[in-house]
Amino acid sequence: MEQVAAAAVVDTRGVVTGWSEGARRLTGRRAEEAVGRSARDLLAEPLPPRVLRSLIGTVLLRHRDGSAVSVRIRGCPLQGADGTPYAYAVTAEPSAGTGPSAGHEPTLAGQAFQQASMSMSVFDTRQRYLRLNDATCQVLGVDQEDLLGRHYADTAEDTEHSQGLLGHLREVARTGCPVRYESFVRAPTGLREHAWNIEMWPVRDARDELTGVGLAAFDSTDQYWARQRLALLNEAATTIGTTLDVVRTAEELVSLVTPRFADFVSVDLLEWVLGADEPPAAAPEEIVLRRVAHGSSHQGTPEASVRLGETDLYPPYSPPARALREGRPVLSGAGDPGFDRWVAERDAHAPEGSSYREGAHSLLAVPLRARGTILGVAVAVRITQPRPYADDDAALAEELASRAAVCVDNARRFARERTTALVLQHSLLPRGLPGQAAVDVAHRYLPCGSLAGIGGDWFDVIPLSGSRVALVVGDVVGHGIPSTATMGRLCMAVRTLADVDLAPDELLTHLDDLVTHLAANGDGGEVAELGATCLYAVYDPVDRSLRLAAAGHPAPAVVLPDGTAHLVPMSAGPPLGVGGLPFEAAELQLPEGSVVALYTDGLVENRDQDVDQATEELRRALTTPTENLDTLCDRVLKAVLPEEPADDVALLLARTRALGADRVATWDVPPDPAHVAATRQAATEQLAAWGLEDAAFVTELVVSELVTNAIRYGAPPIQLRLIRDRALICEVSDGSSTSPHLRRAHAFDEGGRGLLLVAQLTQRWGSRQTTGGKTIWAEQPLPE
Repeated sequence: MEQVAAAAVVDTRGVVTGWSEGARRLTGRRAEEAVGRSARDLLAEPLPPRVLRSLIGTVLLRHRDGSAVSVRIRGCPLQGADGTPYAYAVTAEPSAGTGPSAGHEPTLAGQAFQQASMSMSVFDTRQRYLRLNDATCQVLGVDQEDLLGRHYADTAEDTEHSQGLLGHLREVARTGCPVRYESFVRAPTGLREHAWNIEMWPVRDARDELTGVGLAAFDSTDQYWARQRLALLNEAATTIGTTLDVVRTAEELVSLVTPRFADFVSVDLLEWVLGADEPPAAAPEEIVLRRVAHGSSHQGTPEASVRLGETDLYPPYSPPARALREGRPVLSGAGDPGFDRWVAERDAHAPEGSSYREGAHSLLAVPLRARGTILGVAVAVRITQPRPYADDDAALAEELASRAAVCVDNARRFARERTTALVLQHSLLPRGLPGQAAVDVAHRYLPCGSLAGIGGDWFDVIPLSGSRVALVVGDVVGHGIPSTATMGRLCMAVRTLADVDLAPDELLTHLDDLVTHLAANGDGGEVAELGATCLYAVYDPVDRSLRLAAAGHPAPAVVLPDGTAHLVPMSAGPPLGVGGLPFEAAELQLPEGSVVALYTDGLVENRDQDVDQATEELRRALTTPTENLDTLCDRVLKAVLPEEPADDVALLLARTRALGADRVATWDVPPDPAHVAATRQAATEQLAAWGLEDAAFVTELVVSELVTNAIRYGAPPIQLRLIRDRALICEVSDGSSTSPHLRRAHAFDEGGRGLLLVAQLTQRWGSRQTTGGKTIWAEQPLPE
């Protein structure tokens, strides 16, 4: 509560009509010396007009000894019954530090108020200044005497800050409740905007009546900007690097800092960053950077002197070149010779309508460094923002640039790894499918466009003996080069096992053993860790059968010639590498012209669609009438896949063909060597019927040798089959599971030369195991 030192009553004519004991002690004048005199006679100097208007302020009284006494006065009108003032009650207290007021030192509370480090002031209930401390005067840039007694609105500019403060002063005076809030305003004495934590509270007298409003304002600018920097860094963590794309990452950095941190921002990268090359061993003499992103607070980015995608040569004296060379942020601006020279040269070569120099007064160049390697430079320029860049801005920019640089480097490494994996994968996938007559095929492979990278999906079409064909599709779970390399190993293993002509379930068993063996020896840990699936199917155009087995892979779909489609009922089986579990084979008969669709799970499994729904979409898409299989592939992908698949997709379509009875001839052979000649003759007659007399000589030798071996070393039943396809195929089957093998006969051996003769006369030969024994086969090209 304010301590009153003296009191007096002055009527409307300015005559003193009342005088207190405190007034006597303050001026040395007794009541009889003051009462009845004009108040002006007691002043050492005339009242300032503002004090006369408001009756609040500092005045000089004339002490009885002739010295001047500085006092702070406050007047209050005394009103009669009609509301008209008839006199004024004036209170006064000594003003601190005034000469003749010796013995009237300010109180400890007064000293604390006046010397407080925060801005403090007191207003009356009509928002007029009653008192201000030194910190307030320093902030406002005025003396206390210029404000005392004046209404706040008369001393402040009409801004959002002043309107808010005035409104809160009125609110506290009206409600008597304290208020606390934060305001943001530019100080009159500086360029930087300041944040203030302001608290207002009601001031009450001894009778608990509200007589004023106290105000304290704490300059929280440092804390505010620290929060802003932290918020910007937090935002950078979520907005920079959302994609593994170099250019997009640079654009995200520009969008984040424009316009709140800079009026113009550019990001330039070294050439090798945008390619698949590694950084050069030595820094080049000339720094050539490519502009990948820029942004401005002005429409059209008029400050840009380099277009997006273009390169620019940075001279050694320019701030960006210095930042790259020194590996640290460089602050520069108008008046710096290097800055002025560089900006002038850029403006001279700038596109028409652009001006980098006009208004630019402060520049901050920050190198983009990741893992000890310089990738490029980010440049921030202030044009309309009045405050130049400072060291704290450089520290913030360096943190933002570091975040962006790591994301750019991650994107660069991802692009390089993706390119490597894609090249490796394409080298392993079949480029041109081998010629065969069993099926017409079409295929599509789509690498995923997600951040994960290239996966391990593959497909293959493998010709088998007897005009049969193997259809293979597989998937190594995971992405990147390890998955692609694993895919290549499994693909080659399937081709090797298919050459042995194993049944589908047996082939998957051997493949599973291989994966388990690799994992046990530490060579295939990625397979065991990631997992792999495979579907292996064999189609025989002679009996139109499809035999297939799966290792954790989705079942294929079949479209019959009548247009109906369904999934093949079969067991999915365990994934490869699990070990110890059997694989079940399924078999079905297909009419000629049926379409078999093999695919990887990326086609039907995605985040936005249920698997059953996607499978139904696939079934409907396969029944769409199309001109050819290639068109059907495209329609299936368009109907089933989302716009951005999350996984690789392999799709293999095969339309079945059939070899009719006119192209296959079969004879049962009695297990008696006497029937070899008759069998050979029957084969010769069949060749004549097919018009293949030119192949009769070789065929007779092959039939004679294979049938003789079957009778001599095999077991009944024995059967000969000739197939006229793209090649002439001779097959002899018997009930023995013992496979023949080539050997070199010695000079005195009676046998052992038959298979060697067959191998020399035919294009290729081999044997395969069957459920009832084995089949020896040989192919020879047909005459043109």
